[in-house]
Formats: sequence, structure tokens, C-alpha cells
Amino acid sequence: MILKDMTVMEVLQKYPATREAFLKHGMGCMECMAAMNETLEDGARMHGIDLEMLLKDLNELASQNISLAEQEG
Repeated sequence: MILKDMTVMEVLQKYPATREAFLKHGMGCMECMAAMNETLEDGARMHGIDLEMLLKDLNELASQNISLAEQEG
């Protein structure tokens, strides 16, 4: 499950398919330095995005995509 205190990069590394949700919500700076340490909550606030909607979309995509850790395990 993706939570608000996870970093953007952490989510992208674990669930690559979530890139689509970040783009949908206007968070196209996924490769910027802020993505390394910025939590989803911080990113949503900085971009004026509804955090609950972002989390909903991220979790929907993540549930359809097996995480890299689960594939390796």
C-alpha cells in the first residue's frame, strides 16, 4: 500500500506503473532532486494536488502492478 509519508522516488521504484498517476496529477518532475526526498504529502501540497485523490490513483495502479520486491521474492 502506498502511504502519504513515502517519497515520490520510493513509490516509482517499487511501482513503476504509478508514473501514469503522477503525470495525470501534474507531477511531471519525477526525475528532479526533490523526488528523492519529497514525500507524497509534501509533493501534493507543493503542487496544489488533492492528496487523497493522488493516493487513490497511485494505489489503484500499484494494485494492478506487482511490486519489484514481490517479483524478486
